[in-house]
Amino acid sequence: MAEVPFHYIDLRAFCYATEDDKRVEDALETFLPEEVELQRTESEGHHGDRIVVFSARVENADEMRHVLSKVAELDDADRLLSELDDRVDANCSLFLRFDKQEAYRGEVALGEGITFRAKVEAYPAKKEAAVENAREALETL
Repeated sequence: MAEVPFHYIDLRAFCYATEDDKRVEDALETFLPEEVELQRTESEGHHGDRIVVFSARVENADEMRHVLSKVAELDDADRLLSELDDRVDANCSLFLRFDKQEAYRGEVALGEGITFRAKVEAYPAKKEAAVENAREALETL
């Protein structure tokens, strides 16, 4: 993929009090190149429990290609392509969710735990153009 039709990609995972910080960090790093640093923010849940939010924004084209190469490892890529109209919003953002447990094992699967948001380049900035650009990018993976 020569051109990356995204402005940036955001990845985020929550680490709850019952989870190991390092494991959640490792799961998120499954998608990221080594040079990208994770941001760590500590918060508190409704009942006073500790929640750590790990996040990273990737804006460099080579780094985005790395993240997208991980997305390409999905077994159900056809499902993803068929759901693109539902996964791109009116603000031209593509949303995916990946399984945190699988990511910890180094595998990539749709599921719960890791959120992926990519701002799709689209001119004019309309949902239809963003869906088409996202489709072209994901089909070439």
